[in-house]
Amino acid sequence: MREGLTIGEFATLTHLSVRTLRRYHEAGLLAPAQVDPATGYRYYSTAQIPPAQVIHRLRQLDVPLAEVRAILATDDPQRRADLVAGHVKRLEDELERTRAAVVSLRRLLRPEPVDLEIELRSVTARVVAAVSGKVTIGEVRGWYDAAMAELDAAFPAAERTGPPGGRYDNELFTGGAGVVTVFRPVREPRVRGRVEVVELPATDLAVAVHEGPHDDIDVTYGRLGAWVVGHALAVDGPVHETYPVGPRDTGVAADWRTEIGWPVFRLAPG
Repeated sequence: MREGLTIGEFATLTHLSVRTLRRYHEAGLLAPAQVDPATGYRYYSTAQIPPAQVIHRLRQLDVPLAEVRAILATDDPQRRADLVAGHVKRLEDELERTRAAVVSLRRLLRPEPVDLEIELRSVTARVVAAVSGKVTIGEVRGWYDAAMAELDAAFPAAERTGPPGGRYDNELFTGGAGVVTVFRPVREPRVRGRVEVVELPATDLAVAVHEGPHDDIDVTYGRLGAWVVGHALAVDGPVHETYPVGPRDTGVAADWRTEIGWPVFRLAPG
């Protein structure tokens, strides 16, 4: 007399196909409670229903097989939670990248792009409080948030004299890694932790304002760059960004304003 549920019955209870259950078995994720040595029939226990459903949900989230095994193998609830949370974070990051790509693509495919207003601006030399570091293009957002948090902690609102900004070396874009300097103009710059006192040299910039979230900021970069080339202006030095209104000011992304400054000089008059 058999004990347990046939693979067909177990498939019905778990909403998993027989083929999927066989694949889980072969992958070492969910072995049947019993296999008849004579017939090879697989039998499952009711206690295996929750693990089967957990495996199914994890695979729906594209959790790698090795991580699924690790999650199932540990008896530590916190360890399980950490493993799942790590994968969920990777999924969220991937979704964010996909969403940003869709927003940028939609803007690029507009039949009549909105004209971009460009301002030629001369910026005088300034002494600011800044944090600098060499980062990869994928690390910029997290590194920027941490650097800005350190600057904000060192200089309360009453000490600030203007919006924050950043300078991004060309190597960050051309090679995937480069020096980034995040800064705040303040009344009395001083050293604290990673915060340094930095003199920003005078420069001439072609400035465009990117309005709204940063998902499609690359489109504004491209249009600004095309304007620079089309008006016989040459690039010289790191790209500047200034954040008159940003995520640290408001959670309403539509209100964000980012000034992109492309260092330039005129090659010809007019």
